[in-house]
Amino acid sequence: MSNEIRLAFEHPAARAGATAPEGPLDRISVRDHVVAVEIGAFQAERGRTQRVAFNVVVEVRPPGDPIDDDVDRILSYDKVTEAIEAALAEERLNLLETLAERIAERILHEPRAVRTFVRVEKLDRGPGALGVEIVRSMADLRTRPVSSQPDAAPRPHVVYLGNSAIASPHLGRWLDRLEARAKPAILCVGPPDTPAPQTGHRMTQRRVDLLALEQNAWVLAGRDDRCVVVGTRTELDWSMKHGQISVWAPSKIALDALDGPESGPDDPVALAAWFAEHMDASDLLVIGAAPPRACAVPVLVQDITQSGLWRALSERSSQRGAARPRTGKAGGITG
Repeated sequence: MSNEIRLAFEHPAARAGATAPEGPLDRISVRDHVVAVEIGAFQAERGRTQRVAFNVVVEVRPPGDPIDDDVDRILSYDKVTEAIEAALAEERLNLLETLAERIAERILHEPRAVRTFVRVEKLDRGPGALGVEIVRSMADLRTRPVSSQPDAAPRPHVVYLGNSAIASPHLGRWLDRLEARAKPAILCVGPPDTPAPQTGHRMTQRRVDLLALEQNAWVLAGRDDRCVVVGTRTELDWSMKHGQISVWAPSKIALDALDGPESGPDDPVALAAWFAEHMDASDLLVIGAAPPRACAVPVLVQDITQSGLWRALSERSSQRGAARPRTGKAGGITG
């Protein structure tokens, strides 16, 4: 075995030593740190955890003065394990590459860190360890494009439309009112009236039921060209900033969320309530369905026979937390 191939499979500490930059650097390492985590792009990896091993080496500047046995004067091992924990806690990830990048970036924000080697391996996906290894340095961080400070995320109106609302002759009028508001609108729908196929398996049935909701989202999009079906947070953020009326396709966000919804697609109004909280919505407006039993944002209920939404959206309660909807007279409801 050539020296290059041997080094490729050595512990990151050996890799660091073989590619040492000019000047003396100290190294700290965390070896064989194993965590059970849900990660992966394949359906078989969803809804279950697998063992993931982390091996990390950090090259650090030597202290200019004596350490004097003072833990505050070194880069602690805890900073490495905390970087791993924080990256895992952000969101459910599909790729080890993304996880390794986030760990490396967190480590390099430590004042003494100069370069880091991060190896991440799945231990339960085959007869051996399957993984990635990356090397990142402070120079990599400095050469990244600097993005402008993002604007504060808008707090959208989340609107649940039952099938009677989707088919209502008032739909265009409701969309006119939502389009005229300063805050963006995201529409949620339930399943179509036709029952979804039954798989007899809980996990696959959940996926089928979510896809049934997405089919109905496309039905709504077919009723009005202003409705655009979107399924990722990136698409939603873009849509909200550009005044687009979005129809939420729930599969990706619902399945990827670390604090996923307790209710499944069999209770689509509860799912919409979870989504409203997930998006930090200003309110949840329900048309053509019963309101959710609980919701972390104010809940409004629109009379299916009324075309106006102006009062429903302009007089809503501004108090955060669970809200009891109050049905008003003509023109919708007062909140």
